Amino acid sequence: MPRQARTRQLLDMAWALISEEGTDQLTLGRLAEAAGVTKPVAYDHFGTRNGLLAALYEDYDVRQTAIFDTAVDAAKATMHEKARVVAASYVDCVLTQGQEISAVVAALGGSPELQAVKRSYQHAFIEKCQRIFAPFAGTAGVSNAGMWAVLGAADTLSQAAADGDISRSQASDELMQTLLAVVKRSA
Repeated sequence: MPRQARTRQLLDMAWALISEEGTDQLTLGRLAEAAGVTKPVAYDHFGTRNGLLAALYEDYDVRQTAIFDTAVDAAKATMHEKARVVAASYVDCVLTQGQEISAVVAALGGSPELQAVKRSYQHAFIEKCQRIFAPFAGTAGVSNAGMWAVLGAADTLSQAAADGDISRSQASDELMQTLLAVVKRSA
């Protein structure tokens, strides 16, 4: 099997294992066993368990970014519509992956290397949103602090929706209002 196809197979199997058993049970040995490959194959693709977790986070982020970018590009060029689409896309991406991404994010916080991977994607999201909302903000643009607030709200509201504490629409609506408030304050 070509390397790229094998990596995809291993990532898909890792997501399935997380769904069934959680991240605590996810090891490269367990992944190899479930995927029907030898341990050296799994180690060759990811190096370490942390490498696997980082690859899972990246896999999620690549898919989330593609969905997010497509939706934002298709949205009308108004502040309200861009905020609605950003909020809905963020929540939907988390809900699509379900509890599995929450488990990976929790595991990512466990080491400095994995925290660095997560932070790089957080910074990319903040910069993207600052570009999206620049036309609606003042000359200084949307503040970093405001975007960190939005990101915190996005993560918390999405998790609450994934946990069933609030609905998808409640999470999206609250996130949209938070985003609008931050952008309006910058104007």
